Amino acid sequence: MLKILIAEDEEPIANLIKMNLRKAGYHCVWAPDGGRAADLMDSEKFDLMLLDVMLPEINGYELMEYARTLELPVIFLTALGTTENKVKGLKMGADDYLTKPFEIVELLARVEAVLRRYNKTETTMSVFDVVIDTASRSVTRDGEQISLTMKEFDLLLLLARNRNIALYRETIYESVWGGEYMGQSRTVDLHIQRLKKKLGWDSEISAVYKVGYRLEGEERAGAR
Repeated sequence: MLKILIAEDEEPIANLIKMNLRKAGYHCVWAPDGGRAADLMDSEKFDLMLLDVMLPEINGYELMEYARTLELPVIFLTALGTTENKVKGLKMGADDYLTKPFEIVELLARVEAVLRRYNKTETTMSVFDVVIDTASRSVTRDGEQISLTMKEFDLLLLLARNRNIALYRETIYESVWGGEYMGQSRTVDLHIQRLKKKLGWDSEISAVYKVGYRLEGEERAGAR
């Protein structure tokens, strides 16, 4: 399981991030200040750090310099959203820079993108009774392959990586089909219905009124 250090002094924000990253299959460790984050970086091995700039004791920019010596990928999460701040963070070696407030879906996408850049993504995940192999783009249940189209696979992967998060139809369409969502389109709904039928997930994928869809439940232990 990939391990992420969350260096964030606001506990409610840290808890929200931690909860959603854990649902997405990551192991998370929280540091409420820069000193604790530095100690954790010394004593444990992490695959990624989510780093606030305005931390007590040791600020995010100073921690960024240390992370660079450890070759630890970093995404800044901060309220400092000016172009000057972003340029400074990126020039220091950060892999991405996300300003608060942010959508959890966007954070998960950026985390995945950075980990993929460093070849740290896990190739399989288990959700309920289904195993998803992202390398071969295959889906199996009890060793038997379930035939999905390319878009159905992408849709399943998006839902699986955002378990228990209500995804807007616009978000689903833009993520899977890569274009602007037209409100009258039934594409998302039709693909959801086909996916539910093929997987036998009538209750696992639920409709969220006036929003879109959500994959319910927790991840089961599976091949990694």
